[in-house]
Amino acid sequence: MMNVRLRAFALIAAALLSGAASAAERPVVDALAGSVAGVEVDGIRSFKGIPYAAPPVGAARWTPPQPAASWQGTRDATEFGAACMQPGPRAASIYSWDLPAMSEDCLSLNIWAPEGAKDLPVFLWIHGGALVSGSGGDPLYDGSALAKRGMIVVSINYRLGALGWLAHPALSAESPDHVSGNYGLLDQIAALQWVKRNIGAFGGDAANVTIAGESAGALSVMYLMAAPAARGLFANAIVESGYMVSAPALRDRVNGMVPAEAQGAALAAKLGASDLAALRALPAKAIAEDAAKAGYFPFPAIDGKTVARQLVESFDRGEQAPVPILAGFNSGEIRSLRFLLPKPPADAAEYEATIRANYGEFAEAFLARYPAETIEDSMLAATRDAMYGWTAERLASNQAALGQAAYFYIFDHGYPAMEQWGLHAFHAAELPYVFGTTGKTPELWPKIPDTLAERKLIRVIGDYWASFAKSGRPQASDAPAWPDYADDRGFMHFADEPKAAHNLFPGTAALHEAVVCRRRAAGDIPWNWNVGLASPPLPPKAEGCQ
Repeated sequence: MMNVRLRAFALIAAALLSGAASAAERPVVDALAGSVAGVEVDGIRSFKGIPYAAPPVGAARWTPPQPAASWQGTRDATEFGAACMQPGPRAASIYSWDLPAMSEDCLSLNIWAPEGAKDLPVFLWIHGGALVSGSGGDPLYDGSALAKRGMIVVSINYRLGALGWLAHPALSAESPDHVSGNYGLLDQIAALQWVKRNIGAFGGDAANVTIAGESAGALSVMYLMAAPAARGLFANAIVESGYMVSAPALRDRVNGMVPAEAQGAALAAKLGASDLAALRALPAKAIAEDAAKAGYFPFPAIDGKTVARQLVESFDRGEQAPVPILAGFNSGEIRSLRFLLPKPPADAAEYEATIRANYGEFAEAFLARYPAETIEDSMLAATRDAMYGWTAERLASNQAALGQAAYFYIFDHGYPAMEQWGLHAFHAAELPYVFGTTGKTPELWPKIPDTLAERKLIRVIGDYWASFAKSGRPQASDAPAWPDYADDRGFMHFADEPKAAHNLFPGTAALHEAVVCRRRAAGDIPWNWNVGLASPPLPPKAEGCQ
């Protein structure tokens, strides 16, 4: 019996000593915000779940982010923080993850850094998810592979849905600036400010931060480029599948959109909240779920402070950050987003008649690009080009007009599982290639084969993105030189392999720009997914428009 007890004590002692040794070997960083202990794997140190702002709970719900409280001792940073509150998925899709722990206390960020990092460029990732869902801790965004390319990778959480974007008259009344909404955007700015103060301790160069995002993350990047409060917090921008669509104003009805405060008041009524106190007393989970069921769609609001005006106007005025940009879209964007499409017509004759009625003098140009003979392909391409293609090319053109380097791309790559499901180059398909996370995609994502050709494309795309973050210029070994957009509308075509080219889809971006110009001049029509068969009649020609 004594020998058994001695062996047991010996095992316990060994385990404790082993744990102590492991703890001692964990990397510790003493940042301005406090000390954090992470983990190191294959030369990459990760620090997860670091709070960059105080929990926006209770009376702090629907207020701008406040500084996070300091902590004593060394904070454990080995686990991702909770995801921001969001509704559960209504149906399984290629984008579905098992939802992690969720909380209103979610304003945290994650850092991946090479061992011995010093003055390295910083790549700050803003996740997508329609401003409703997602998390900086999603496996697809693991920053290890990018960090191995010689940079610091940061991913962030920000408030989502009604908890992140709700505007309401009572919220505006209590604000010193008399505005409300845009809390998720303010969170992103707070994260950038935290990075500016603290990233040097992790080996990052606070003067060389690239903001990057896809879909709603790309939308966020564009708003950050236009936000006065974000000026000087980043040096480069990457916009993957962004959409420069119209936004509601805080109180006025502009571009045919219900004012953001009115949207918020209507949602509060649907949630049964008679006043602001009742609204704040509602459980966060109920707000996230019930707002989505009520049809609330979160979006930035033009408040004259954080968001001065429509993005197209800010960029036309040259008010955006004068930084190099890398922007592009995917050839099959809408193949996984078919809910954006209108009801198909009965036949080709109905399609053509509707287009002619909707597009007037532009109908011939529209039908030449999106013919009635191939209705499904035409509908997919028209919505893609009007939302994502036009946005990416417009961004490249706007930055080039400021004298900044501008790099434009189209991701047109497919592989067998993707093609089998009819999802060639679908929305977000480029992400595993950017992050080098082809083995960490969601369960229903078409599986990427482990072939020499795929590995080469992953390496090349990762090289381009990483070098852009380092220098504002995308370069890759054993790959074509990426032409600047200013060089005859230069772009990179990512198919089976990258190919440099010029003048993508001649005249297409100009067509959609002309339509948007007339809608802007009319003042009572939004420009978003009301494309093709869903388009309102073309407004009359206005000054400054075709």
